[in-house]
Amino acid sequence: MKRALSVIRDYTKNSDMLLLALCLAASAFGVVLIYSATRSYETDRYVIVQIASIIIGVFLYVLFSLLDIDIIANKWLVLFIFNVAFISTLFIWGVEGGTGNKSWLRFAGIGIQPSEIVKVSFIILLGKQLSYLRESRRGLNSIPSVASLVVHFGLIFGLIIVASSDLGSALVFAAIFITVLFAAGLGLYWFLLAAAIGVAASPFIWNELLSNNQKERILAPYFPESVDPTGLGVTWQAGQSKIALASGKLTGEGLLKGTQSQSSMLPFKHTDFIFSVAGEELGMIGCTVIIALLLMIIIRCIFVGLRSKNYMNILICTGIAAMLIFQSFENIGMCLGLTPVIGITLPLFSSGGSSIITIFAAMGIVSGIYMRPNPNGHGFRYRR
Repeated sequence: MKRALSVIRDYTKNSDMLLLALCLAASAFGVVLIYSATRSYETDRYVIVQIASIIIGVFLYVLFSLLDIDIIANKWLVLFIFNVAFISTLFIWGVEGGTGNKSWLRFAGIGIQPSEIVKVSFIILLGKQLSYLRESRRGLNSIPSVASLVVHFGLIFGLIIVASSDLGSALVFAAIFITVLFAAGLGLYWFLLAAAIGVAASPFIWNELLSNNQKERILAPYFPESVDPTGLGVTWQAGQSKIALASGKLTGEGLLKGTQSQSSMLPFKHTDFIFSVAGEELGMIGCTVIIALLLMIIIRCIFVGLRSKNYMNILICTGIAAMLIFQSFENIGMCLGLTPVIGITLPLFSSGGSSIITIFAAMGIVSGIYMRPNPNGHGFRYRR
């Protein structure tokens, strides 16, 4: 017993307990919101699944914080095969999850979203690849190095699009990729070249690759009257979300008392529009608490990265922070009607087992880096 208590005491002393506390506070707040949002469903299933996922997530947080990330990253080939194989399972067993995308696997009533799980392994693999290329004879900014990075990202991005048509998840990977490359010190001229290619290719992408529904979703926040004159099509979800947020004002209508939240008017209220539930029932104060918690978690990830003296670890923390930033920005913007509705959930708050488990695992990696800030002395060099 004394031995166990000593181990627990040592762990709490050395690990990033502040980060764990912030994640638990955010996820507990999320459970309360999910309970309120799903009360009209007359089932506790979503709350039970979320609590179970948090418990699993905390276990993975501890596990990943105890593992040396270098050992995991050195298994880069295993990570790469896992990423490709796991996403590829959607070709055979992918099912629709209520959003029109075949982005889910379902076994014995349990849903798993491969793109969520792969985010963490993709970030680790990308950090390892950049670290290797930086130390290689050719260097990070050589054409072969950049080509290998583009192939790596393009394969994962393409698989997600082709296998599931999940544009939202694909864009999260794009945000992670661009942010980590910038933090790694990739030459700015490569970004300018990529932007030029993107602009040149945009007519083809728009006309040949995007479906009419995807085009309408992209245009809806900016040209709602022309895209959906009746307000009953692609703008309906965002419209109901804005009604909920506006009715909450400063302090909200009260928990379990939201007009939109307690009816069927607000769509996907326990997942994509959980922020709108908070706004209607807890008002601007509740929304501010959510944003503050997310900001503190993101800042903590960045702090741990900057504190580390290991190049790969810095990039991994950057990738995890980028994941949280993009998902939070897009989801909140979606609820406010400022960004397209593309099915991105709010980290730690929205209902979803795959998402909550993935985020806790990612936070465990950050905590592990906090515990081992300088494992091999490879320092960070800023872009020149």
